[in-house]
Amino acid sequence: MEKETKPEQLDTSALKQKVVNAIKLVYDPEIPVDVYELGLIYEITVYPVNNVYIMMTLTSPNCPAAESIPAEVKERVKEIEGINNVEVELTFDPPYSQDMMSEVAKLELGFL
Repeated sequence: MEKETKPEQLDTSALKQKVVNAIKLVYDPEIPVDVYELGLIYEITVYPVNNVYIMMTLTSPNCPAAESIPAEVKERVKEIEGINNVEVELTFDPPYSQDMMSEVAKLELGFL
């Protein structure tokens, strides 16, 4: 008797790493560093049914790319095989500061 096949459930931690890698392909058009290293991603949650929730911010509420960056993050993550749904929420609490940047970003931008 064969087992009933279900949609493939990916390992949550492996899937989260794929989400991070996809987000690292998104750059702020004015800064040569990806949005993950800039510290714009506050939360990534992968649910058991391969749905992904991302809470992020922008460098400024008046950012000229305010619509394009979250949309690109969503599209990049949706391209991952096995992902069902992606929700990207934009927040400005806490407000973004340069302290949120990774060491990689600070080095790239000459802050170190």
